[in-house]
Amino acid sequence: MKHIAILGFGVVGGGCAELIKNNQKELSALIGEEVTVKRILDLRDFPDSPFADRITHDFNDILNDKEISVVAEVMGGSHPAYEFTVALLKAKKSVVTSNKEVVANYGDEFLALARENGVSYRFEASVGGGIPIIEPIISCVRQNKISEVRGILNGTTNYILTEMFDYGKSFEKALEGAQKNGYCEKNPDADILGLDACRKIVILYALVTGKLISPDSVYTEGITRIRTQDVRAAENAGLSIKLVGRCINTEKCAYVMVAPFMLGNFTPLSFVKGVYNAVEVIGDPIGNVMFYGRGAGADATSSAVVADVIHSICGSGIKPPLFTKENCASDISVLKFKNYIATDGNTEKIISLIGNQTFLNSSECAFITEELSEEDAEKIISKLSESGINVLSRIRVL
Repeated sequence: MKHIAILGFGVVGGGCAELIKNNQKELSALIGEEVTVKRILDLRDFPDSPFADRITHDFNDILNDKEISVVAEVMGGSHPAYEFTVALLKAKKSVVTSNKEVVANYGDEFLALARENGVSYRFEASVGGGIPIIEPIISCVRQNKISEVRGILNGTTNYILTEMFDYGKSFEKALEGAQKNGYCEKNPDADILGLDACRKIVILYALVTGKLISPDSVYTEGITRIRTQDVRAAENAGLSIKLVGRCINTEKCAYVMVAPFMLGNFTPLSFVKGVYNAVEVIGDPIGNVMFYGRGAGADATSSAVVADVIHSICGSGIKPPLFTKENCASDISVLKFKNYIATDGNTEKIISLIGNQTFLNSSECAFITEELSEEDAEKIISKLSESGINVLSRIRVL
């Protein structure tokens, strides 16, 4: 019998325990023996839970138990998840996690400790929930020259934008619906400000480049400034708006960012709706490969966590590469994009200031520029503002 432990008995922790209990036949077929949850760490008691007798409030009960070989850390946040993970790896216990924050901040240290102690550190559930993306990148596509990884990495923001497009809701009403349906916390900042997607693209960037950068150094823009007028203008132009995390890999360096993008209907990501996530990997010679599925929720995330538990027990799969820490992301000012710009000006004045543009059928004076560097786009916006034209929105176009 294989014994595991779970740190955190919230939505994901409870889902992991239930999956292991209910799918014992399938797990035993994969591993060759029974798997059981021996200990669960939480600050609370759960007297009505079938796992009540396994709850402990003392981390040392897990750390010092020699029968426990794999621990699932599903607590969230950097601390005490960091301290617990370090202690477990040094005690030669494998750790798996769904905690994208701690991976984005300390993944380099954890991977090095795991290799040093002959155990594994796995984090499939930290990006994309139940979508298998980490393992396929490591074992199936990383031998390609990967030029870009881009994706819809946050189900909450994708739900909000879908509600705005499909049902004409305002941002505020769509956010209220997301909260009522349990798709985000009472404080939704990590989702709507792009912080959650930023941590995930940092992890994908590390897998592609081998460099773990600070999420604080990544250009990150959320969806709070997306207006109903922007949605209608995009629809009239045959475009959609998605919050996209991008890792653009060139011969000289790699760039990483999170921002809303207008997408054409030729782009696979434009069709991803609701709480679903998708990650597109572009490489040579593989071309474009997309991974799609539910990005959040207890069932999807628990499935990915337990898959990592199986890999850790069996020693199967290629282990993640080591990461080296790098403090700052590359400056994105040289990147070039088309830009949607909405203003309160008039066509004639805009043409006289910045030349002819592709004007849209919109309730406002809105247009799409040719490809411009980030620096040149800011210059145009400044020029319009200095001439008394208010820029109401600016969204990059993919």
